[in-house]
Amino acid sequence: MRHQIYLAILLPLLGFLFNGLLGRKIKNEKIVGAIGSGAIGLAFLVVLVSFFETVALPAEQRALIVPLFSWLKVGLLEINIGYQVDQLSLVMAMVVTGIGFVIHIYSIGYMHGDKGFWRFFTYLNLFIFAMMNLILADNFVLLFLGWEGVGLCSYLLIGFWYDRKFEKSTTSDAAKKAFVVNRIGDFGFLIGMFFIYLNFNSLNFTEVFSRAGVLSGIPESTFNIIALCLFIGATGKSAQIPLFVWLPDAMAGPTPVSALIHAATMVTAGVYMVARCSILFASAPLALTVVAVIGLATAFFAATIGLVQNDIKKVLAYSTVSQLGYMFLALGMGAFTAGIFHVVTHAFFKALLFLGAGSVIHGMHEEQNIQHYGGLKKYMPVTQRTFLIAAIAIAGIPPFAGFFSKDEILWKAFSHGGFFFWFIGAVTAMFTAFYMFRLYILTFEGKPRFDSAHVHPHESPKLMTIPLMILAVLSIVGGFIGLPHVLAGEHGNLLENWLEPVFKVADARLLRSAESSGSLEVLFMVLSVCIAAVSIYFARRVYLNKPAIADKAAGTFSGLYRTLLNKYYVDEAYDAAVVTPILKTSRTVLWKFTDVKIIDGLVNSTASLFTGLGERMRKLQTGVAQFYAVLMIAGIALALFWLISIIN
Repeated sequence: MRHQIYLAILLPLLGFLFNGLLGRKIKNEKIVGAIGSGAIGLAFLVVLVSFFETVALPAEQRALIVPLFSWLKVGLLEINIGYQVDQLSLVMAMVVTGIGFVIHIYSIGYMHGDKGFWRFFTYLNLFIFAMMNLILADNFVLLFLGWEGVGLCSYLLIGFWYDRKFEKSTTSDAAKKAFVVNRIGDFGFLIGMFFIYLNFNSLNFTEVFSRAGVLSGIPESTFNIIALCLFIGATGKSAQIPLFVWLPDAMAGPTPVSALIHAATMVTAGVYMVARCSILFASAPLALTVVAVIGLATAFFAATIGLVQNDIKKVLAYSTVSQLGYMFLALGMGAFTAGIFHVVTHAFFKALLFLGAGSVIHGMHEEQNIQHYGGLKKYMPVTQRTFLIAAIAIAGIPPFAGFFSKDEILWKAFSHGGFFFWFIGAVTAMFTAFYMFRLYILTFEGKPRFDSAHVHPHESPKLMTIPLMILAVLSIVGGFIGLPHVLAGEHGNLLENWLEPVFKVADARLLRSAESSGSLEVLFMVLSVCIAAVSIYFARRVYLNKPAIADKAAGTFSGLYRTLLNKYYVDEAYDAAVVTPILKTSRTVLWKFTDVKIIDGLVNSTASLFTGLGERMRKLQTGVAQFYAVLMIAGIALALFWLISIIN
């Protein structure tokens, strides 16, 4: 089945074509949902069988290129449609198709009755097709095709409810914002690809990485330029400073979109790309430092904003930005396996959080303000329990999945970056535990704060709750694939052993080897658990037992509170510094002057000139025969005069 891995890409494409062409005519939602979900379920089975086939092979035989056909051939550049089956691509493919299948099932219940039901599943299938191309591509051009494809699907799905308002604008504005911001990052990615071809004469992964793996005389500065350009693309797709502003607004789309695209898969594309290009980044120490600093700053920055947000999806959005920062912190430390580990566990608990939020919104008749919730565990027991599991996981409490991956990143931050990186990461983890349990308590605990006469909360149907249970189980046990050496011994970290061949050359370039773990790592584990536990205790004490404390703190630190509530006014700053000047310049210089006066003026002046000449020439046509005779005689006289002058 490894040699037929293209079926995992073809099946979502067939689902997209079927629902896209025939979905409007099919009146039965179950058929549309079954086709859309079945395509992803079968793709997951293909990937799963390929995974077990790969496990059975010796380590040196596990990487496989499956070429299909030649795509582009220009001069020395030849690009094929081919797919790379190795340890990294299989892990990511299982996450995308597995989590994608669960979310497709959930969407059948969530989108029930929506007039665009068939269109929604069409877009979801197209997204999975594009994401699988991105993950399995064996060259930069095909990866970029998938990269742009998921950007297109993001635009379509954020603006899916194009006729609805979103905050002060519309969902269409949020979609356009995501599209434009991502194009900025994509431009950097393209420049990086140009530099790669200029220096390696190829865009195929195998050739580029093998040439980069041997010290081929390419200066370190060139590697830094390539890596920084690629990272600019990653900051757009994975919502890092300064291109993170699109992700919170992406919550305008349906909640399953937030779970699939903006929590579990698309936003991790940048993380995957950096991990895939590990040898390029390992050869660029300056770029690695930039990745680590940007990741750490983004994690802390977004976590502080999440402390005070009241929209349930906005809290989770900023949490996603923060967790993505953690992943880039790990990559910047050269801990590529730790970054991918957090991608996997984050997909479990963050998808669960978003789907749980969708269940709450569904049960609360589209209300998203957590200040209008309270006491919902009585009405939504399954949603409450699964949401609690996800909150515990992201807070970093053992033995839940988030503990192992987050602790691994914090340990790598300390051992490779020093105390400062660990400290900021630990403070960020403290904020994460606090705002997640603030969200949980204000939603499910305490007294109801909604109008029970008009609002009647209810549990979601089984099509929505069963996916929650599946993700809850994964959020509990998912971390055991990456047990640290100090707990499980040298061979206990299954994920590290699995991915070791992929990152072997990069680790050697960074002079990284298997680290001995001991009492210091255990101490940091205990400390991180204590930090999370104390944060949960304070969140419960403030928002459940003594809510007046929160009101008093908001009043005492009103300036800071307003700053965090307004997201540090970053959007306003971008509007003032970038958007408004561009709009004004476009209107005054490009439109009113360049377009109207120069371009239109030149065209209109040319037309006026010939119109004027035509009007003057037209006066010669008077319709009077005597006038024409006079002109003829005058012409003959002039001709004779000219001939006589020549003869003489």
